[in-house]
Amino acid sequence: MPESPDRSTPTQNDVLAYFATLSNWGRWGDDDERGTLNHVTDEVRRAAARSVRHGRSVSCAWEVTAPEDMERSTTACPCAADIPGAENMPAAFHRDRRWGFTTERLGVTFHGNSITHLDSPCHLFWDGATYNGRSHTQVDAATGSGWAAVTAAADGIVTRGVLLDVARARGVPWLAPGQGVFPDDLEEAERRHGVRVRPGDAVLLRTGQGRARHEGVAVTGVTQAGWHASCLPWLREREVAVIGADTPQDVQPSGYDDVLMPVHAVGLVAMGLWLLDNADLEACAATAAELGQWDFHLAVAPVRLAGTSGSPVNPIATF
Repeated sequence: MPESPDRSTPTQNDVLAYFATLSNWGRWGDDDERGTLNHVTDEVRRAAARSVRHGRSVSCAWEVTAPEDMERSTTACPCAADIPGAENMPAAFHRDRRWGFTTERLGVTFHGNSITHLDSPCHLFWDGATYNGRSHTQVDAATGSGWAAVTAAADGIVTRGVLLDVARARGVPWLAPGQGVFPDDLEEAERRHGVRVRPGDAVLLRTGQGRARHEGVAVTGVTQAGWHASCLPWLREREVAVIGADTPQDVQPSGYDDVLMPVHAVGLVAMGLWLLDNADLEACAATAAELGQWDFHLAVAPVRLAGTSGSPVNPIATF
């Protein structure tokens, strides 16, 4: 289905106004760091558990592999005596010559266009402020962010997930780079899938870019399919807790010279909306189609990295 030329598309001034009209600042108190995760109540989690009807679980993350040009730091130690610092270990470790192990030293830059990761509200600033009106000076190079870091979700995100397969609804293997997804696309996918987004849900958008990536089609991130800014009022009205996509969310180019990534900017800063970037939704979509079930129990457990603006994650959908 091609994009309709007569769609009502917000102007740049409309999108800039979203910072005020869609703002959740103060909605859950001046000290709130969780933003839209406040929509995930105990009742929402109990309802999410009732979405498990088949017991099938799938990962929604890409496997993380080391780049070819990265210095390798995986070590195979044939015995305990080879452990760095072994001289400080009990004598029994020095006598044991039968057991061995591997150990790793990991370093990862997870923001970007490849690794599946969660963005917390402190990831972005607008006019020097982050979610709930805190200053960008809350971020320190040595200690990280003192406000709305990923540790605000330390108890995990456990909720009902809804997959909206817009590529399937449009009848294409994947959306072309630069194609935006609009509210009427979301509602058409709801109709086709027989599901409706409810408060506290995590909405996962499939553009089909994951399929393109699996098939070796080059993906740059400079031009990509994704959420159009016009979806932001829809997401706030539905009281969505988390959004995810098989791209880094925003359609690129966004169509707005002064708001290059409106879903990130308005979502994170004004709404406190948590973002799940670069999900691999192919297994999830195949399972949903096979079972005829487009909602599921979703569990996202970020690593408790103090002061960070996100975390690599492996979201698990259970049908």
